[in-house]
Amino acid sequence: MISARPLWRRLLGLASWIALALLLRLWVIEPRWIPSGSMLPALQLQDRILVEKLRPRLGLPLSPGTVVVFHAPPALVAAGYDPAAALIKRVVAGPGDWVEVRAGRLLRNGQPIDPDWAPEAMAYMLPPQQLGANQLLVLGDNRNASLDSHVWGPLPREAVIGTAVWRYWPLARFSRIRTSPSPLPPGPTGQLG
Repeated sequence: MISARPLWRRLLGLASWIALALLLRLWVIEPRWIPSGSMLPALQLQDRILVEKLRPRLGLPLSPGTVVVFHAPPALVAAGYDPAAALIKRVVAGPGDWVEVRAGRLLRNGQPIDPDWAPEAMAYMLPPQQLGANQLLVLGDNRNASLDSHVWGPLPREAVIGTAVWRYWPLARFSRIRTSPSPLPPGPTGQLG
């Protein structure tokens, strides 16, 4: 006959593991999936990623190039977007930066952003604007097909849930999520394009 005490200990052990897993997901890291093509080519539709949550919680900088997951900004919620939805974009400028899109190029503080992360020139303009102390400009890598800061304005820093760090599915593309673009293939002269 099994005594009640060992069963109680097993249940307590199981409950402890479940509590630890929930705390890790709530405060440290959680899985997400990519629902749209706004981050092509870096992230593909249905990719599964891990999002770490410590950097935003600790108030650490979110430098340009960082891929962030965030709650829908106030402008989208006001337009009827689901406030519980999460979006994913790349930080291209941070607090105090001047940004604009001119002639298809993204400029930060008057200089073309290099690397730009976008596979093609932008088909829109963004008038010069300075970001506030707690604002980020976030854009999809697939700039001409992305609902991002060029449409709804700067992202409040407090809306950031976490930073995308690893793609774990599909296994063929298992990799760290890059904060800089992949190098371009050599051009006809052997130089990078």
